[in-house]
Amino acid sequence: MDLSPYIAKNWETLFVDSNIPDICKTEPCVLGVDEAGRGPVLGPMVYGICFCPVNRHDDLKAAGVADSKTLTEEKREKIFDIIHEKNDYVGWAIEVIPPLRISNCMYKRPKVSLNEVSHNSAIGLIKRAVAAGVQLEEVYVDTVGPPEKYQAKLQDIFPTMKITVSKKADALYPCVSGASICAKVARDQALSKWEFVEGVNITEWGSGYPGDAVTKNFLNNSLDPVFGFPGIVRFAWSTAEKIMEEKCVPISWKEDDEEEIEKEKPPSVLQYFARTDNAGAPSRSAKKRHYFFTDRCLKPVSTF
Repeated sequence: MDLSPYIAKNWETLFVDSNIPDICKTEPCVLGVDEAGRGPVLGPMVYGICFCPVNRHDDLKAAGVADSKTLTEEKREKIFDIIHEKNDYVGWAIEVIPPLRISNCMYKRPKVSLNEVSHNSAIGLIKRAVAAGVQLEEVYVDTVGPPEKYQAKLQDIFPTMKITVSKKADALYPCVSGASICAKVARDQALSKWEFVEGVNITEWGSGYPGDAVTKNFLNNSLDPVFGFPGIVRFAWSTAEKIMEEKCVPISWKEDDEEEIEKEKPPSVLQYFARTDNAGAPSRSAKKRHYFFTDRCLKPVSTF
């Protein structure tokens, strides 16, 4: 698995695809979807898919695939090598989602939740397989959020496929176990080769989960009081936010102060009918624009 583009630019999303076996282009296939690194405050979240012909699904189990969380790192890498070498009937793909992208999504207006980021990644990888010519017939997904709603959402997008979304799918379906292993191996490699462009020299950060003492120590020691954390940290996690609130230099934004004043006084409907000059710009007598528009960086346009 070549992650060198992500190692070089760990703030950019990366897709890695295996070769598509010819048999997967001609026979009905089953595909599994799973992720690694959803909960940690450190590092990327990686989504993976694994697919093969329906009549070869049980062969994945014979190859040793299992829920990646029950396997050692060494065992996961060995099984991934087996999956990768069986390119006559097995294919896979991953999406590496950087911590920066996760935080940016969660800080957007309107906010893009982690669940939505996860759903979009899973949907994108399934579409990626279809675009590559894989004849998908069945899809199994480890759930994010209520499985019934997620399954209905996927079924609406892929009406011709049999969609199954369930809890613990990585322990129930071999193709999902395979996807779990691909995602976990990729995330482990991305973390082990992480390059700090900020110049941080700390090499121990623990499991990356907020409750880990080593991870907490890393967060406290890598914090810059002005610029915050290095790029490996998901700023949007409450653990990181709390540390920044306590230890970073307080900042006051003038625009925020003005917006708060604006919000205290509900605007008159008349302001939306303020006079404009010949170029379409508000005249000097026009009132200040409503915060709804300034929040979203919306500007008036003219058509000619």
